[in-house]
Amino acid sequence: MINEVGAIKEKRGRKQNKRKIPDSPEKRILLFGKDVKEILPLFKKFPQLKIVQENPDFILSYGGDGTLLSAEYLYPHIPKIPVLKSLRGHRCIRHSPEEVLKRLTEDKLVPYRYMKLICSVYPGGTTNPSHQFEALNEVMVEKGKINTAVRFKIWIDGISYEGEDKDILGDGFMISTPFGSTAYFSNVTRGIFWNGIGIAFLATSEAVTHMILSEDTLVEVKITRGPAVLAHDNAPESIPLEAGDILVVKKSPKDAIIYSCGVVHKLSEPF
Repeated sequence: MINEVGAIKEKRGRKQNKRKIPDSPEKRILLFGKDVKEILPLFKKFPQLKIVQENPDFILSYGGDGTLLSAEYLYPHIPKIPVLKSLRGHRCIRHSPEEVLKRLTEDKLVPYRYMKLICSVYPGGTTNPSHQFEALNEVMVEKGKINTAVRFKIWIDGISYEGEDKDILGDGFMISTPFGSTAYFSNVTRGIFWNGIGIAFLATSEAVTHMILSEDTLVEVKITRGPAVLAHDNAPESIPLEAGDILVVKKSPKDAIIYSCGVVHKLSEPF
């Protein structure tokens, strides 16, 4: 059974679409992380697990939360099994790698779905996007020069947030998923959320620091004075933004699927 944590509202009494662990005796695993060689000898104990380089059933990330994000960036939507090999890893399984592999062969890992965002960039307000990408954690826009603020306007489902004749001045903003709210978003706002889409303002002229919106919200942002820089998750590339560029951010139609050894507990109280 796939559990839905911090992404899709719980639908009690309604049958959910399920993605089962493959029933075939062989499970195809792609290993991801700089230290994966450490766990290679363990696979000799589990002949039903086959290490592959393409067409995997699962991506086993061995590291921390950053390794998991990188795995989802490079191999989106393929189920992830994040095994902790780091000092930090709230989203990773803390059991030993051997125990995780054992539970995988016994079909005892528990899958969870997490909402992602999809962001489209329209330079100068053109009709065709120059960039489009998904984010599991957050989409971030910050000022392009350390000594110059960025100005921007936000529309929420087509309604101007600050008023049509005003804009927001500051260091930037981020748009976060519930999954990402436990990361940079919580450092800015000192809180997390479990459902919806969160917007946090970074050292701006606004009286509020953040807002939590419905997960079906369409968010549009226009840069009214740049330069600015757009980034997402821990993706290696960033996108320069100038005045007139527009971002459109909404819920992605596809979720990330991440396995755990048991029940995933919420980390702290929401706002």
